[in-house]
Amino acid sequence: MKHGKKYTDAMKQYDRQNLYDPKEALETVLKTATAKFDETVEVHVRLGVDSRHADQQVRGAVVLPNGTGRSVRVAVFAKGPDATAAEEAGAEVVGAEDLVAKIQGEGFMDFDVCIAAPNMMGLVGRLGKVLGPRGLMPSPKAGTVTPDIAKAVAEAKAGKIEYRLDKTNIIHCPIGKVSFGAEKLMENYQTLLDAIIKAKPAAAKGQYIRSCVVAATMGPGVRMNPSKVVASGVEAE
Repeated sequence: MKHGKKYTDAMKQYDRQNLYDPKEALETVLKTATAKFDETVEVHVRLGVDSRHADQQVRGAVVLPNGTGRSVRVAVFAKGPDATAAEEAGAEVVGAEDLVAKIQGEGFMDFDVCIAAPNMMGLVGRLGKVLGPRGLMPSPKAGTVTPDIAKAVAEAKAGKIEYRLDKTNIIHCPIGKVSFGAEKLMENYQTLLDAIIKAKPAAAKGQYIRSCVVAATMGPGVRMNPSKVVASGVEAE
């Protein structure tokens, strides 16, 4: 794959073969981020599990202490008091049968997070083929199917992110913007890694954190040393 001049110049500013500790890696990413917009910083974590097995799934959600730096539009499936709570908490889209019809009939997808009251899941299930592939299907594990609608909306607005394995056993998550600076990004990174480490399946054998790469939207990835990948004092292995 051919890269542009800025990307190529960025790669020359650090040793691509080196394994950096998290703080050095984040500082390197900030140094090599040269886009004219505020780039998102993402972490990519390869785990020593097999996502094909149900007992080795890794999935959950965590509220980043410094948020993600992006405005989040929230859609809520609810009726009655739950719908009122959602609106008061700041949800942009609230509905039930009418919202399902709008998504199915008009292809409406103008939201980033989808939350549902438990009594709405029979209705929301009709949208599995639409919401599922986009990672928007409400889930109890992610805290997006909950009786406490107001709390779920507030957390989504505050920077709650979901982490889950893809088919190659890698978790991809944003941890903020370049403008955050290394300290805030490090706090978000530690919070995410702590959650991933605590979610280690009992069936996982051997080294759990196989590799970890951090990168800005338009920049090259910087590899971290797995033995140095720690969060809140919890060892990665």
